Amino acid sequence: MALNNNFELNDGSILPHVGLGTVNIQGGTGVNAVQNALDIGYRLIDTSTNYNNEGMVGEVIRRSHIAREDIYVSAKLPGSNHDYDKAIHIIQESLYRTGLDYFDKYLVHWPNPKQGKYVDAWKALIDAQKYGLIKTIGVSNFMPEHLDRIIEATGVTPATNQIEIQPYFNNKNLIHENSKRGIVSEAWSPLGREINDVLVNDTILDIAQKYNRTPAQVIMNWVNQLGVFPIVKSDNYKHQRSNFEYLNFELASSDIEKINSLDKGEAGRVEGQNPYDYEEFV
Repeated sequence: MALNNNFELNDGSILPHVGLGTVNIQGGTGVNAVQNALDIGYRLIDTSTNYNNEGMVGEVIRRSHIAREDIYVSAKLPGSNHDYDKAIHIIQESLYRTGLDYFDKYLVHWPNPKQGKYVDAWKALIDAQKYGLIKTIGVSNFMPEHLDRIIEATGVTPATNQIEIQPYFNNKNLIHENSKRGIVSEAWSPLGREINDVLVNDTILDIAQKYNRTPAQVIMNWVNQLGVFPIVKSDNYKHQRSNFEYLNFELASSDIEKINSLDKGEAGRVEGQNPYDYEEFV
């Protein structure tokens, strides 16, 4: 599959070629890190109420010379607020914390299927969009059954589904299911996390050497060629710049298949967070 310079959503919105993740990026050092990313060229900032950094994100936007309409802020609904009224209130509260008038994109963070309130949460996002609080609405970590239930209940299809995608867990079936429904897949933690070794995997290193690119660039290129929008967290300027420039080469199909072959199924999840079982209540 060819590289995507941007990603068009089912509501007509356009995502850039990469987003900046901000988990664990906070305070003054966080402001500087995200400002650096914007200066490099990043235009999508991915945050969440549970990241405890909404104030930092808002401060970056206030300080930035970049026009608000050119910065895409994506946020998420925490699992403790799936009740309709709570969801509406926390969206408003998050906007107050950031000092923004609207979120460009807002997601239901986890379905919490045992709690069983994600349809109410989705209805709240639909109404928040009507109120002008959100431009694009989507979900995160939703499986096909969860997607079908909210679509059947409301007639509204999410624009995106942010899911775990990395070399040890490529999640290709869910990418396919999202695509069938006209939903763009987003990848969280595509570079894995500290608890796995994807960045020093021999196959990844060999491919990186072949193209004279970094392992991170190889993985992001692979994600993009799967038709998936990558969100990569870094507060290091050098890494931010290198990650942003991952589009300047194209992986051969044989190398994409080599990376696909690293998949370990459920055992490959970075923290074992299966959306059928994992419950986020904070």
